[in-house]
Amino acid sequence: MPLTFHWFLPTNGDSREVVGGGHGTPVTASGSDRPPSVDYLALIARSAEQLGFEGALTPTGTWCEDAWLTTAMISRHTERLRFLVAFRPGALSPTLAAQMAASYQWQSGGRLLLNVVTGGESAEQRAFGDFLDKEERYARTDEFLSVAGRLWRGETVDHAGEHLAVEGARLGRLPDPVPPVYFGGSSPAALRVAARHADVYLTWGEPPAAVAEKIGAVRELAAREGREVRFGVRLHTITRDRSADAWAEAARLLDGIDEKLVEDVQRGLARSESEGQRRMIALHGGRRDALEIHPNLWAGVGLVRGGAGTAMVGSHEEVARLVEEYHAVGVDEFVLSGYPHLEEAYWFGEGVLPLLERRGLWRSPARRPSLARP
Repeated sequence: MPLTFHWFLPTNGDSREVVGGGHGTPVTASGSDRPPSVDYLALIARSAEQLGFEGALTPTGTWCEDAWLTTAMISRHTERLRFLVAFRPGALSPTLAAQMAASYQWQSGGRLLLNVVTGGESAEQRAFGDFLDKEERYARTDEFLSVAGRLWRGETVDHAGEHLAVEGARLGRLPDPVPPVYFGGSSPAALRVAARHADVYLTWGEPPAAVAEKIGAVRELAAREGREVRFGVRLHTITRDRSADAWAEAARLLDGIDEKLVEDVQRGLARSESEGQRRMIALHGGRRDALEIHPNLWAGVGLVRGGAGTAMVGSHEEVARLVEEYHAVGVDEFVLSGYPHLEEAYWFGEGVLPLLERRGLWRSPARRPSLARP
């Protein structure tokens, strides 16, 4: 099966600088350089579609625009691109989420992918009215996905669990197709839920050896459940015709990051309950002097951005080689982004994807008849 590449819709704003924010930290001022209007996001989406990306991830949280509403608007400006909509189970009922997914599939022609985000920051969860602790949130996500899955299979569901209860729940229209579930998390509780419910387990861009360990753990747990899971990685990218030019761009981004801002953001991220965020912080330790943590893998973005904090940096050939390294340890899907998102989509789409296509690792969705129009 060929590799799958998704892009990212910056619903927290875009810039030629790194836009910080997420995981309990506010969006940095650079997020207002290119506000996340439907017109601008649609421009990115159309470009991603034309370049051969399969879908586009849209984040969730108080720091960005709502993913469901924004992507529904943007979908009218695209033909093939799928939308990886991030949402939090604690913010809506499983019946409503299952119904929304079915409606989305009907109205978009089957272009919904779901990124289920349990939530790693209790303070932000409480802002949404969710007062469960982290372990309880994962237990609720387990129940949530069990109920939603049964509804999508056409069952009438009665469920009285520890955190959720529905009675006589059913859907008037089933989603066609059932949207694949993307799921991330590095804690033991997260891995267990992923093994039971994920179609694609997503991890942030740690070095390939660390990613391989996660993949092995999830694969073993999924096998116990009688399931198989695909694996994806979330990364930024800075790729140029020459390696020196890519690293010069990384240096420019780093020069634009104020030291006081790094201190403030790292202090906020240190309070995160997310195991994945803890692992991201450990890659750079808040320091600027050792940010290439693996050949062509740079941790500079994580100095001011919560969540995904690493970037593939180098020539198109070097970045393609790193993609192959991840693929060799079991990664089949890549969710990518870059600053600015419009321009970086072209650098990757026109520079790296053709190399991978010539090696038989990728084929444009436009040339795959079964996927040309979902």
